[in-house]
Amino acid sequence: MKGLAVGLGVGSALATQGVYAEEFPLHTMEPQEAEGQHYVPSTVENVRWGELPNRKSAPVLKMESGETITFDTVSAEGLLDDQGRDPISYFGQYGVKPKDILSEAIAIAESDIVNKFGEHGPHIVTGPVEIKGAEPGDVLKVETLSLTPRVPYGVISNRHGRGALPGEFPENDGPDEEASLENPELFNNVSVFTPITMRNGQWYGEIPDEDVFFPLQPFMGMMGVATDTIDRVDSVPPTRTGGNMDINDLGVGSTLYLPIEVEGGMFYTGDPHFSQGDGEVALSALEGSLRVTFRLSVLKKGDPGIPGNAHTFNHPIGETEDYWLPIGLDKDLNEAMKEATRQSIDFLEHHYGMDRAKALAYLSAATDFEVSQVVDRTKGINGKIRKADFEKRLPNELAATTEGGNLPQTSTNYVAWIIGGLSIVGAAFALGRRKKRSV
Repeated sequence: MKGLAVGLGVGSALATQGVYAEEFPLHTMEPQEAEGQHYVPSTVENVRWGELPNRKSAPVLKMESGETITFDTVSAEGLLDDQGRDPISYFGQYGVKPKDILSEAIAIAESDIVNKFGEHGPHIVTGPVEIKGAEPGDVLKVETLSLTPRVPYGVISNRHGRGALPGEFPENDGPDEEASLENPELFNNVSVFTPITMRNGQWYGEIPDEDVFFPLQPFMGMMGVATDTIDRVDSVPPTRTGGNMDINDLGVGSTLYLPIEVEGGMFYTGDPHFSQGDGEVALSALEGSLRVTFRLSVLKKGDPGIPGNAHTFNHPIGETEDYWLPIGLDKDLNEAMKEATRQSIDFLEHHYGMDRAKALAYLSAATDFEVSQVVDRTKGINGKIRKADFEKRLPNELAATTEGGNLPQTSTNYVAWIIGGLSIVGAAFALGRRKKRSV
């Protein structure tokens, strides 16, 4: 038996807390049973490990724009070399029985898929899916309709040389030169096995032995479309076409807009998260396998439904019920902040027709900028532009189609209307006096 990786957890936690419901684990199902019109499980033939699709990638499925699709995704935690690449042994040390481990996870770990630990990204990437009719220059609208845990446990990992505090954590001597797949414990990385429980209708994660519970907010850390290249694309850094952005606001009810660079778009997903704090400082969030259903719609170039500049859309942007989420990405966190600010100004200019100087003033007074993550080589910051602040202002595309080009209802334009109205009244009054004098 392979050596067990360093881990922290409670072996009997799952049994003693009665976590297992009859539906756990959510193994693969028949396509007709899926919530979506299409279904993609994370079988060996449907995934790639540590890399993203590119221009040459073949689709695992084809669908029409506007249709829905369900993915059964798999977390890589428990499958990596520093955990023995043996989920049965790894999860077994915490009391999880083989029947309660996803069959896809076992099959992927046992497959001949090459994943060079420490060199390649760790993510299990499912897809890509072709959306018929998608062309370069179009935009893919990704609506997240539902997210369901497939297993009642996840893992939070901190690895040497990674995270927000490389060189400080993990607090041990670091990897031994004999560290290997056969001796995973010698990597001296720390993974915290984290059971989840349902409490009063809400899922909670538990930090073992600490009596600390926190609510889950599931989301897909990775959503993207293929980049226009034939080179290998690593799964770790997010890019202009999406990928590993780790934005925790993109849960159920959210929408992500992605610029399409290749025919068919080639959408993929992965890196399922049960919960993540802004920054994702350890390295991983609470990683856990999720069943997710999306609606995927192609917006043709110039479509008024595209946020911001509908004619030159070339950068992802998120949307929730209450916020727009312009995204800044860069290896330097300061530069990511600048980019998020630029993206926010451009969005306000093109979407709402704001003056750029006033857009910057508004952002400074009313918009929060959040650090999504600092651990994926390319760091991320996103603005949170509050929709309610623009209730009286039409989006720019709609305003432009209004007959006569009516000005949006802003305080500046109210002043203009008042001045114009007074001018008209004054002119009428003066004309009336002249008429009386001429009688």
